[in-house]
Amino acid sequence: MTETGVVGLGYVGLPLALAMEGAGHDVVGVEVDASKVEDLRAGRSYVNDVTDDEVAEATDFRATTDYSALAEASLVSVCVPTPLRKTGTPDVSYVVDTFEELVGVLSEGTVVVLESTVYPGCTEEVIVPILEENGFTVGEDIYVAFSPERIDPGNEEYGPTEIPKVLGGVTDACGDAAEEHYSTVFDEVVRVDSATEAELVKLLENTFRAVNIGMINELATVADEFDADIWNVVDAASTKPFGFMPFYPGPGLGGHCIPIDPLYLSWKANEKGAETRFIDLADRVNRSMPDHVVDRITELLNENRVAVPDAEVLVLGVAYKPDVSDTRESPAYDVMEKLRDRGASLTYHDPHVPVFGVGDETYESRELTPELLASHDCTVILTDHSAVDYATVAENAPVVFDTRNATDGGDGVEKL
Repeated sequence: MTETGVVGLGYVGLPLALAMEGAGHDVVGVEVDASKVEDLRAGRSYVNDVTDDEVAEATDFRATTDYSALAEASLVSVCVPTPLRKTGTPDVSYVVDTFEELVGVLSEGTVVVLESTVYPGCTEEVIVPILEENGFTVGEDIYVAFSPERIDPGNEEYGPTEIPKVLGGVTDACGDAAEEHYSTVFDEVVRVDSATEAELVKLLENTFRAVNIGMINELATVADEFDADIWNVVDAASTKPFGFMPFYPGPGLGGHCIPIDPLYLSWKANEKGAETRFIDLADRVNRSMPDHVVDRITELLNENRVAVPDAEVLVLGVAYKPDVSDTRESPAYDVMEKLRDRGASLTYHDPHVPVFGVGDETYESRELTPELLASHDCTVILTDHSAVDYATVAENAPVVFDTRNATDGGDGVEKL
């Protein structure tokens, strides 16, 4: 049985580790958070898309905080976070720390695949030197590749192994070695010519979405000036059988990928003297949406003769997308903070997020009842969850501002 390692057992690494185990690999998962390791050893999952039963039934998967457990692994996949610094520049420190740990335990001939999103050239510029400074020769006694993660939290249509796996090696020999291993796990492996091309694939995928979401968000503000329903406009345009792909507006971008990945690309491009005007403009538009939402809420309250400092506002959905508990980069943070700064009193309901912190304030999700809806001056739908009955929301809330087109409209309902 092939021994495989996965470093970082979050929403990317844990499903990957279990997919590898399911393909017949003996998998060692390394996670620095000891509480997560304890959960996994007890058969408990902390990732939405992974059930407790799936963890408990993975008998050839074991979790540890100890990197030395990877000494016999022929393949190690790295799935650690790559956030942005407060300055807006990429933070690859978790990747660097991981490889500095790995160089002390990797064996000759090991294949190492980075799956964490990074800027173009990072694998060759950052990872290769760490390995070579510690006595390895990449492409000869160790093999390095990049394969972008394509996990979509909450997506039940595609399992991890069903999504084509893009892969690029630092050298052809690296790509061949990585493909040999990954082909035993994934239904389809898509080879590109280099690790840098594979890095760009991930950035292209999410930049494509960010730019088009920015466009439709801008059009949503324009449609509002014409008293037009942008959702009707998009639906009608979608009837064209060619040359159009629907994107939908919202209160802002959320999640680890779309608000962040394009900035990895623009940062590196700008470093090389290239302009990224579409990316920069889309980022500004998308980051302005929470302000637009708060301005619209303020207008609605004023139309109903309620001043914002006197308003009771109920927020529905603080996760960044439907039917998940993930609040990373959620626009709910900005919307709620801006409303609070204007003096509004806030309550929220999210069936997947029991506690939500905004600045120095911590809120607890309230049970959604007709009485709760009726007691608030305005209800704001930021995320539409399948567990919420939005007909009840529209019937009982005096004023609804629906940023997600979750309701059918009606009296007292305004849409983004």
